[in-house]
Amino acid sequence: MRKTHTASVSHHEAEIEELRADRELAIAYLKAAMEELDDPNNRAAGLLALRAVAEAYGGLGAVAAQAGISREALYRSLSPKGNPTLKTLLAVLNSVGMRLSVEPENHAHA
Repeated sequence: MRKTHTASVSHHEAEIEELRADRELAIAYLKAAMEELDDPNNRAAGLLALRAVAEAYGGLGAVAAQAGISREALYRSLSPKGNPTLKTLLAVLNSVGMRLSVEPENHAHA
């Protein structure tokens, strides 16, 4: 009996392809990721989402070149324990054709 091998795609690769194929999904995904950056306990999820969208739309090498930093520094910035600078964050957003915006919080301050 002969075994057939089917090509498998990793979850990460499938995620990248899905984000690349559906711009509205990528926007919603990145918007949710940006909200996660406010929460220190969930910041890693937001940084990894930023990285995934950057990979889907141009790759980390192009983003690093645009930000004027090394690819390795960008990988560290967008790692679960990363702490990207505003310059890096803006470069990632710009490279995927998006920009930073401000919205009011859901609760009122006294």
